[in-house]
Parts: sequence; C-alpha cells; structure tokens
Amino acid sequence: MTQTLLVELFTEELPPKALAKLGEAFAAGIVNGLKSRDFLEADAVATSYATPRRLAVSITRVRGTSPDKAIREKVLPVTVALDAEGKPTAPLGKKLAALAATAKVEAISLEQLERAQDGKTESFFFSYTAAGSPLHIGLQAALEDTVAKLPIPKVMNYQRPDGSDVQFVRPVHRLIALHGTEVVPLAILGLAAGRTTLGHRFLSQGEVALPNAESYETLLESQGKIVPSITERKEKIRAALLERAGHDKVLMPESLLDEVTALVEWPVVYECHFEEEFLAVPQECLILTMQTNQKYFALTDANGRLRSRFLIVSNLETADPQHIIGGNERVVRPRLSDAKFFFEQDKKKKLADRLPGLANVVYHNKLGTQAQRTERVKSLAAAIAKSIGTDVALAERGALLAKADLLTDMVGEFPELQGIMGTYYARHDSEPEEVAQAISEHYQPRFAGDALPATNTGTAVALADKLETLVGIWGIGLAPTGDKDPFALRRHALGILRMLVEKRLPLSISQLLTQAAQLFAGNAQFKQADADIRTFLYDRLRGLLRERGFTQHEVEAVVAQEPDTLDNVIERLEAVQAFAALPQAEALAAANKRITNILKKSEGTAGSVQTGLLQEEAERALHGAMVALAPKIDAAFAQGDFTGTLKALAQLRENVDAFFDDVMVMAEDPALRNNRLALLAQLHGMMNRVADISKLAA
Repeated sequence: MTQTLLVELFTEELPPKALAKLGEAFAAGIVNGLKSRDFLEADAVATSYATPRRLAVSITRVRGTSPDKAIREKVLPVTVALDAEGKPTAPLGKKLAALAATAKVEAISLEQLERAQDGKTESFFFSYTAAGSPLHIGLQAALEDTVAKLPIPKVMNYQRPDGSDVQFVRPVHRLIALHGTEVVPLAILGLAAGRTTLGHRFLSQGEVALPNAESYETLLESQGKIVPSITERKEKIRAALLERAGHDKVLMPESLLDEVTALVEWPVVYECHFEEEFLAVPQECLILTMQTNQKYFALTDANGRLRSRFLIVSNLETADPQHIIGGNERVVRPRLSDAKFFFEQDKKKKLADRLPGLANVVYHNKLGTQAQRTERVKSLAAAIAKSIGTDVALAERGALLAKADLLTDMVGEFPELQGIMGTYYARHDSEPEEVAQAISEHYQPRFAGDALPATNTGTAVALADKLETLVGIWGIGLAPTGDKDPFALRRHALGILRMLVEKRLPLSISQLLTQAAQLFAGNAQFKQADADIRTFLYDRLRGLLRERGFTQHEVEAVVAQEPDTLDNVIERLEAVQAFAALPQAEALAAANKRITNILKKSEGTAGSVQTGLLQEEAERALHGAMVALAPKIDAAFAQGDFTGTLKALAQLRENVDAFFDDVMVMAEDPALRNNRLALLAQLHGMMNRVADISKLAA
C-alpha cells in the first residue's frame, strides 16, 4: 500500500543565501535515497519546501515496505568450491554459511546451487528471494545520508537539552516523519520523529498538528501563516511588488528576490518613502545601498529616473503597518545620508588629481601598480583609436582617468560602482562627454549579454583594458586552468571577441596581441604567449558563435581558418549556411575534404597549371570551368558578397565529380602528377576563400 510521505526538519533561522540549495538538496537526497531502496512507485511526485526555519519534502506514492527481490548471487568458482574428488571445500562451507545468514535460511546445501558458466569459468550460483524492508529502515538510512551530504556553507556545533553535542547548519528543534496518517519512527540529530511543527513566530497560534502527510501545505498556510514553497513564496513576492509599484518600474534583480524570499515566511509588501533631497545623489548609489544593505526594492519612473518611494517585503501582516513603514524609513535614511556625504566629499577632488595615488595601488606584484597599468592601457588605447579612426587624444584621456575612481570614498564603500562613479565625477570635472562615458564603458561587457561600449572612445579603452589584462596575466603564467580563472580571462576574451565581431572592427588579432605584448617589454617575468592566446581566443569564438545559432560544422568551416580579422565573420557564417543548403554542397564539401587530404600528402610538389599537360577531357573541362568562373568569384568576394562567392562554386560540382571519376591524380609521370596537383591546389584555394567547406563534410 502506498501513501504520501512527509519529512520536515524544523530549525532556527537558516542562512538565507544558502536556503534554496539546502531545500533542493534535502528533497533530492530523500527522494534518491528512497528510490535506490525501491520504496517509490514509478509515478511518485516529490515537492520540496524551504522556509527560513524549515527544510521539508513531500513525496506521493511511497511504499510502506519495499518489494521482495529475487537475487542470484555468485558463490565460488567450481575449482575453488570442490576439491579433486569433487567434495565441498572449506571455503565453500564458509561462503554458504554467510549466504544462509544473508538469505535468512537455516542452511544451504550443494544441491541447492546452480552450476553455470561465468565467462570462461564455471561457477556455483545461489538464487533466493530477499524479503522487502520496512519504510522506517530505508527512510532512516536515506535521511542520515541526506543530512550528512547537505551543502552546508558552515557547520554549527550546539548542545541538545540532554547535553549531547550535535552538528548541523543551525540548531534543529523538531522532526516530522509521516507516512499517510502514521508517524514513521525515525531519530536524527538527537530528535525523535513526531507530527507537530511550529508556524509563524507572531502570526500563528502555536503548534500545528498534522493529521496526515497530505495536510502539510494547507495547514501550514491556514493555521501557521507560512507559505512553505520557496518557489510559490518568491512568485507571491514578485506579484505583490509589481502591484504596489503601479505605473512605476520596480528594480528586482533575481538575486535580491531570492534572498528576500529566504528571509520571510509570510511575505507582505509595504510602501516607504525617503526625502527628495537624496535624489541629487547618483541614483546608482542609492539603489545599491537600498538593495545591498537593506534588501529594499527601488522604484523608477517610465524614463528610468529613481523615485523617492521604495518597497519593502515584511514578514508581518498587520492592519496598521505604520510602525513597520516608519521603522524602515528611519533605517534607510542614514544609509542614504552616507551616500550623499561620500558623493559630496568625492567631488571636492578632481579625478585627474587622484592619478598620483594609483602608484600606491598594486595591480599585481609581477606587473606593477595601477599607475603603470594605466600607462600601458593608455598607449594601447591610442593605437586602437588610430586604427578605428577615432580621436586618439580622447582615447588617451579616457584610459588615463579610467581607474581614478578606485581612490574615491564612494567606490571604496561600493566597489560595484567603479566606472559608474568615475563617469559622474568626470562630468563634474567638465571632462569631454566621450571621456566621461569611456570611464564606465571600458568595463563593458561586464557579463554575458551585457551591452557593449556605445562610444568609439569607450570601445578603444575597453579593448585596450581587456587586452592588457589578458596578455599580461597570461604572460606571467596565470592562464586559466580547468574551472579556475581567478582573473576572469575567459570573460575578458569574450568581451574582446564580442566587440570585434558585433562592432565590425577591422582590427588584426595578431597585431593587437603583438601591440599588447610590447607593453610589457623590459619585464623579465613576462613571457610572450601570442600563439596560446590566439588558440584560447578562437576556442572562445567557437562557443560564442554556436550560442548565436550556428552549427558546429558551420562554425568550424570559418574558425578553422583562424581569420585574423572578425569584422565579417558573421557574413562568412551566413554564406556557409546558405551554401550548405544547396543540393551540391554535400558533394563539394566531400570533394574538398578529399582534395585537402591529397594536397597534405603532396606538399611542395604543386606549381602552376600547364594547360598543355591537361590530357584528360575531365581535367580540361574542370580547368576551363574554373577559368570561366574565376572573375565572377573574384568580383563577389571583393564586394564582400560571401554568399555569392560560395554559391558560384556550386556550378563546379559536375566538373569536380567527373574529374575524380576519370582522372588519376597520382599519375606515374611526374609532370602529369604535378600538373594535376597544381590544378587541385588552385581549386582548393578557390573553394576555401570564404571558409573551409571541407568542414561541412560529415
């Protein structure tokens, strides 16, 4: 008979940032433990619960006893079990005695054994039926395993009332284990299982007694004033925030929503206000201090401007919330006052006047200070700006001031605002607008999907900053290994690639790496590693392009050629896509792969094609078709029409097929052989001008 099973650990307040993972792991551990011990029906459904003071799981269709199981167990090889006269040996006797205890029978005789081949060896086997196990035994083992393996960030040691020492993430006060209406006799962490739990500290009426496992969620909500599902609680908070925001936009990053959800059991949203005078402070500062320090939700108007009202998520529902609202308004005011003070103090000193202080900030002990780094980035930004045709002086100024805000009070308090505050202070200092924007833009893109720099100056400085980091850190032997990437070189590489690709920048990767490496000339601890970094960049490029929907074969066709500029890589990929859709594509890709292999084996032997040595009709026809098609392909390629370039190749399909059917490439006559190789080399060059189409061959 199957029933719903409920298991709950009732605790003191659990760490909010770990709650979701603890809840998932607790539920998964119990489910997997019971499944492995055959207590769950195939259609059993598990529901995970996690609140600030509980971890729980409810599972439908749980058996009270696991099914009997037929077991066939190998005993011993015949040569070991029987002596030369065919009589049982002592090892067989010991093995059968142990098996009898396991199978719960009085004795096992030789006649009860099955004699069968076990690979190349003949062995004895014993078959028996193992009786099912009661749920309390299997659940006890599953619970112990689960508790031992929970992803606890920091274990806490505490004493039970009986004086016993216990270790868990937080003190545990109650254990529930119900199978249908019956309590499962479990014990863990010094607790014995029961059927009662506690509801909300202030809104409930005390203990909540559960008549059965199915009543858990309903009674917790109605009597205990608890929303036990972390997912349901989060969505309830989200909906309430949106309702309270009205026409304004509520700023609710998922990480903040997750943390607040883990702090409350019965969420209620209230509206609070702060003084309008604080809106003179950059809104990023106010938003960050509200989110980081107070877990409040800021509001902006339709134009993105911060409002002087904000929303809080309380754990108390009351008809008169003014004391809650007033208390939170009093708490936030000093935080906003601090932000205002930092902002006013920082404006008293220009960014440019802070530059000497960067000489006292170590960037890396092998690469010098932030001041030295700033000079390197400035030099590289100037070279990039010149290459992309933007103002060199603005790029140099942007690079020079890019890190100056690291020395401001505001960034010292909120490191997340570096770059953002620099832009505000640069505008206050009357720096050119592009310089001010470059200070924040040079960090972009900060993460996957983040916006790229909008200005040319910001682009030049961002590229320089990321290249200096990538080349410099790699050059002192700190390349990423496995999952370890402490300097975020993968993120820097992707930022570089995204700018080159999405902004269509015709910059040479080789030249950029060389220019960046030259910045470290004279540093004995720096070792140039352009080849390794290029490989690293192309590997990241493959992933980036696959994320854009191109197939692995399409991406490889373009990236395998290691294009030195990436301004037209998307057009090349689109051309490959269009070519791959042609009916002739598969045959031409296969032929190109064959040509590649032939030329690899015959490197250095091909020269120019001698028309007088074209003896076979098929090779003359192929050569003629190539000559006729060359102007069209050249013109399309010159115009950047890569799709047209590749599609034109489709006209060669029949000639190529005929060539391989009728012509012996590796002829005995060296002159004929070299001439045919030269023809294939010319065809190879024509076919692979846009991409290596042999990579499309399966």
